[in-house]
Amino acid sequence: MILDLLKDIVMVNKATIKKSVKSFKNNWIIIFTGLVYVFLNIFMLTILNTFFRGVLFVLAGFIMAIVSSSLISNYLYLLSNIINYDRITKDDFKDGFKYFLWKVYGVFFIAWLASYFLSFIERLAGTNAALLSRIISIVILIALNPLPETIYQKYYSPFESIGYAFEFMRENWLNWMIPNIIFYFLLYLTTGTLLSDIFTTHLNFNFDFSIRGIGIYLLMQALFSFMMIYRGHLYKLLSTSTRRKRMYMNKFYD
Repeated sequence: MILDLLKDIVMVNKATIKKSVKSFKNNWIIIFTGLVYVFLNIFMLTILNTFFRGVLFVLAGFIMAIVSSSLISNYLYLLSNIINYDRITKDDFKDGFKYFLWKVYGVFFIAWLASYFLSFIERLAGTNAALLSRIISIVILIALNPLPETIYQKYYSPFESIGYAFEFMRENWLNWMIPNIIFYFLLYLTTGTLLSDIFTTHLNFNFDFSIRGIGIYLLMQALFSFMMIYRGHLYKLLSTSTRRKRMYMNKFYD
């Protein structure tokens, strides 16, 4: 039983890394999306701070949520095209801002509603509120870790996507967590960044415009981008097969 499980983990990751290397080589341009997202965020914040003051400030939060959802939609759409078609184009980048917009925003809206319920529980916890909040955040990060991949690979509603991501983790937690822990650890070692947001689309750019600063940032983005492509291929393989099927269909990995 244990031997079969280990064999499956090796076979799954062998197939995934082969596909991921090929996809990354063909779509390395995705590394630069992080810079685009950074400057789009700065641009939108500048507009909101300039024109949405006073009474209009109430609308700023709603608009920023739409903007964030749009940027996440764009990134997920690019990943979707890489995983499914092994290519991204300028049109994909243009269309991506709206493709998963309302699906992502729907997830955020559900999270916003859930936060009210959680805040009530935290108030009951009293002095242990901070510890409880940290535990809840860790549970969400683990239990719903494949939610981004669920959004762009499955045709579910926001609520159904959350349920499916949880079910996926229940059935594939070992195959999913081992490579993800390794990637998270490598990112932490090389960048000092501990990813705590399942919808991270890029790493922070510290506006070091020296050749060294830009080079280090692009290397970090390369590692992050490869991780996200790897996750996409891994999710597709695991969500469309079972361990029994993989054991008896070795050609599945070709």
